[in-house]
Amino acid sequence: MLTRLDPNLVAGGTPAAPHAVIVGAGLGGLASAMRLGARGYRVTVLDRLDRPGGRGSSIEAEGHRFDLGPTIVTVPQVFEKLWAACGRDFHADVDLRALDPFYTIRWPDGSHFTARASTEAMVEEVRRLSPGDMKGYLRFLKDAERRYVVGYEGMVAEPMHRLWDTVKVLPEFGVLRADRSILGLARARVKDERLRMALSFHPLFIGGDPMHVTSMYALVSHLEKEFGVHYAIGGVQAIADAMAKVVEDQGGLIRYGAEADEIVIDKGRAAGVRLTDGEVLPASVVVSNADAGHTYTRLLRNAPKRRWSDRKLTSRRWSMGLFVWYFGTKGTAGMWPDAGHHTILSGPRYEGLLRDIFLRGHLADDMSLYLHRPSVTDPTVAPEGGDTFYVLSPVPHLGHANPVDWAAMRDSYRAKVAAELQRIIPGFEDHLSAELIYTPEDFRDRYLSPLGCGFSIEPRTLQSAWFRPHNVSEEAEGLYLAGAGTHPGAGLPGVVSSAEVLDKMVPDPAEVPA
Repeated sequence: MLTRLDPNLVAGGTPAAPHAVIVGAGLGGLASAMRLGARGYRVTVLDRLDRPGGRGSSIEAEGHRFDLGPTIVTVPQVFEKLWAACGRDFHADVDLRALDPFYTIRWPDGSHFTARASTEAMVEEVRRLSPGDMKGYLRFLKDAERRYVVGYEGMVAEPMHRLWDTVKVLPEFGVLRADRSILGLARARVKDERLRMALSFHPLFIGGDPMHVTSMYALVSHLEKEFGVHYAIGGVQAIADAMAKVVEDQGGLIRYGAEADEIVIDKGRAAGVRLTDGEVLPASVVVSNADAGHTYTRLLRNAPKRRWSDRKLTSRRWSMGLFVWYFGTKGTAGMWPDAGHHTILSGPRYEGLLRDIFLRGHLADDMSLYLHRPSVTDPTVAPEGGDTFYVLSPVPHLGHANPVDWAAMRDSYRAKVAAELQRIIPGFEDHLSAELIYTPEDFRDRYLSPLGCGFSIEPRTLQSAWFRPHNVSEEAEGLYLAGAGTHPGAGLPGVVSSAEVLDKMVPDPAEVPA
């Protein structure tokens, strides 16, 4: 017996709507709460942090707001659909700005490639960088569109918990050579090594090794071309705040500083959530927006598991870790004109660095960096006259044979990152006003991320769709999963779409057993 009070009765004994408890106020959890609330469930969202957003939350220091996680919105339609399902207008709640250019990639030899909104501008960039690759680039665009139709339109928002759902698309995957990696496809289309990198690096933003994830991820190039690259004023935190407000307007409850310790299973069915302080919240439906690895190894530690045993999860290939340095500067507005909103500083190696990060678990001396400077678009992120930055370096996760000792390496690696940043923002350390560093150890401790990974299970072919932890759990009735570790995967479109998939499988409130 979970409680002396019947969770399906309100004061006076009146029947209440079934209770859905969502573990985690990340964007997948908030999207799930919005959809279930719109369908008539009573919703309670639990999160151990002090604000909504999960990895998309933020921290303030010295007048700077640092967005801790995702920075790019590539498919605003997923948010528009989510808001519409709740009878609301996304653009009335969130100020979304289209960016052009999208980002600039800069190489050590001084060359650069700028991604733009129009195909004509992109063609001119390719012609300038590598004129002999024009035909190959145009073929790549067609490759990307075909993969978008099959892989995004056909699969992203569709349930993949039945093996047949994956098997039936295999013939099309065969035609599209999904067995070839995204880097392999880029190699087949263009000869310039810089252009190969520019066409294949995108899976790094969702935790995938371009040398091994499927060429289906070429669809990201089509997403950028078709839907653009956007930024929300106030950052992704503003989106999370708006989502939380929708949940609360629906009558839902969000409890911060509340950490789930266990999903309670009663006769094979999810019956509630026990918090670390011992409180139990009974539920008719439980949605875990915690990492799938944490859900199965920790939250279901006392339940028998048929598929997602600790051993099986340990055998999965996990995404890389992240070293992220958040810093603010004062008196720098207008300085460093080459540092736009999004800049990628490519290192001297591409494939060798990928091997170090994903396969060898080696913290290399060289690096590639993603530099985010939102203050060129959003004046709310920094004090007047200042800038807010975030620089990200992919690094090995903590599960390799000889994991990086970040207590010993943190400061020396920061110095190496600072030296690389001199290429684009020289002298920036003389203007520092605030800084904060997250390593994989912080991802492990703050987000309960297995192995300190940045993006959960790596999105390889045999770790995607049916092969990924399902949105409807195989381990307990009434248990559902949302977020990066389940289908369709990491990234804002993925985690928000996971709630759309889940919504198609959670029964109507009237059909849920009391």
